[in-house]
Amino acid sequence: MQLEQLTGLALAASIPVGLIATALLVTNNLRDIPGDTVSGKRTLAVRLGDQRTRVLYVALLVGTFVAVPLVAGLGGRPAGALALAGLPFANRPVVRVLSGAKGADLVPVLVDTGRVQLVFGILFTLGLAISS
Repeated sequence: MQLEQLTGLALAASIPVGLIATALLVTNNLRDIPGDTVSGKRTLAVRLGDQRTRVLYVALLVGTFVAVPLVAGLGGRPAGALALAGLPFANRPVVRVLSGAKGADLVPVLVDTGRVQLVFGILFTLGLAISS
């Protein structure tokens, strides 16, 4: 926005950022499936069902980290790969989701996913900036 143009790097970098932000939203929707179903809300999580929403959550987090080397390498910003250091933070929420956490047990997943998002964002931004 500052440059009043859209670069390929900016567009590519938005992909992992969007994936991890969506993972946070999916966690919240996963937690709300029972209530949303009863109230007639047809959220994506309700339409997919519990198990496929869990797979979607994991796919979004995996996609976030898979995209990093592509963005960093193809964008000519190799230090952007510093964001991969955030990967260990994703272990705990993924394990909880895959182990079937429901309801209030998904609140720590929200917290952990937010933490992954914060660590990822800082490291990705820092890495892309120092490579310029």
